[in-house]
Amino acid sequence: MALRASTRPLLLQLLRGPGGLGRGLASEGTREPLPVIRVPQPLQLRRRAGARGRPATRGTGPQPTVPRPGPLLIAARRPEFSQPARLTLGRWECAPLASRGWKHRRSRGDHFSIERTHQGVPALPPEAEAGDRAEEAAEPEAGAGFAPLGLQPRMLEALRQAAPAVVRPTWVQLRAVPPLLRGRHLLCAAETGSGKTLSYLLPLLQRLLSRPRLAANCPAPRGLVLVPSRELAEQVRAVAGPLGQALELQVREIGGGRGMGSVRRQLSFQPPADVLVATPGALWKALKGRLVSLEQLCFLVLDEADTLLDESFLELVEYILGKSPIAEHLDELEDPFNPQAQLVLVGATFPEGVGELLSKVTDLGNLTTITSPRLHCVMPHVRQKFLRLKGSEKVTELIQVLKLRGEDNPGAVLVFCNSSSTVNWLGYILDDHKIQHLRLQGQMPATMRAGIFQSFQNGTRDVLLCTDIASRGLDSTRVELVINYDFPPTLQDYIHRAGRVGRVGSEALGSVISFVTHRWDVELVQKIELAARRRRSLPGIKTLVKEPLPPIELTS
Repeated sequence: MALRASTRPLLLQLLRGPGGLGRGLASEGTREPLPVIRVPQPLQLRRRAGARGRPATRGTGPQPTVPRPGPLLIAARRPEFSQPARLTLGRWECAPLASRGWKHRRSRGDHFSIERTHQGVPALPPEAEAGDRAEEAAEPEAGAGFAPLGLQPRMLEALRQAAPAVVRPTWVQLRAVPPLLRGRHLLCAAETGSGKTLSYLLPLLQRLLSRPRLAANCPAPRGLVLVPSRELAEQVRAVAGPLGQALELQVREIGGGRGMGSVRRQLSFQPPADVLVATPGALWKALKGRLVSLEQLCFLVLDEADTLLDESFLELVEYILGKSPIAEHLDELEDPFNPQAQLVLVGATFPEGVGELLSKVTDLGNLTTITSPRLHCVMPHVRQKFLRLKGSEKVTELIQVLKLRGEDNPGAVLVFCNSSSTVNWLGYILDDHKIQHLRLQGQMPATMRAGIFQSFQNGTRDVLLCTDIASRGLDSTRVELVINYDFPPTLQDYIHRAGRVGRVGSEALGSVISFVTHRWDVELVQKIELAARRRRSLPGIKTLVKEPLPPIELTS
């Protein structure tokens, strides 16, 4: 007969108690006493782990091990999460991320860094793969200078006068200059600081030398460079101006925020502009006011195309493209009676959906695409450190970094914030600590913004507080440290910010320090760390341009 459940504990007590039946049975060798579990197994594991001084795990999987001495790719505060430089994780291999637990508040104070694995700016092509060697053998060698690319002696002399330090073409210039000289439309996506500005200015200015200037009722530039910000417009003009002066070509610049009077005055200068560098808003106003005509364009450049083709600029850019005589076929570029314009798009991120947009204005069969092998990758020559902090700790950490930086290394520093209000508030704090700096943010009046970045480039101040307005295309060869006071909201923004250091022409390779505070920041940091461990491009980078918007009807 089966025993009831309520009688089982009493029976076990009788069997196991002193002098009970269990003792007699055991002594007779007929039955051993039943084991009693008095401490739960998870608690036993924690007690054993505490005695050994390491965390307990119930699984039998591999445990983190401290790497052997040698160069590191990932250097973590906890050595078991460091990764040697000789090791590369496979695409599907599980990685022990140092930032895996950073969403928990107890992780504050943790840090890791992506170490520098290259000791020079990788502007020239990496080791060619076996399938690419034949193609690279047919291309001009980088060490031979710019002459083999097809540039005329007059253009080479202008380059020598305007930029005597530039004697060797970069990877982008090697591949962009020849097709542009052949009259191809070009889409170039390459990492920041790789020399994209000269890659399109040199061949396009050379094309203007063979094109006569025609009479017009209003200013009609033969070249147009469209940029997303006034600061970038000033910088492109500063690069193109000396080249144009050596070639007897006039370069003008117009930017938004200064009113129509300023735009009219810039366009009325004599002799008229051969090359116009403009922002979309200022050019749109000039076209609407019939202050400028695009009928004589020989080339149109969209610099920082990923930003210009974003939703904030897309309508204006479509209107400008509609007013531009862009060639649909190669024969139209050489038509002496009705020459058409050559189209060039450059950027540090590749804009998806751009083909559908360009198909409205030109034949995509004439579009040459150049993509850098390091596009969207973590830069191997820049050290990047990530600090997990509380929001209230960021100011103290920033001040400490800036003061120590000023004592040990007087190099220039860029401090990025996500909003204009944070730039202003942080500026007041730095004033209280006697740290000299400049501020640059989009809500400043145009008269106040004018020349701020040039003053920073000239060395007036070594610290610049700024928003992402300073992360797109601006030349920052003086910058040796980038501090992300606010972690960027997207991976594209991180690429552009980190690209302010380690540029072609920089004296120092530089480094990046990022403060990580929010849970959504941690998600981006984990993607960056995983891409670095696998030496692959950052995942999911795309723009908002999926399909072109319907044509916009704007009255003249």
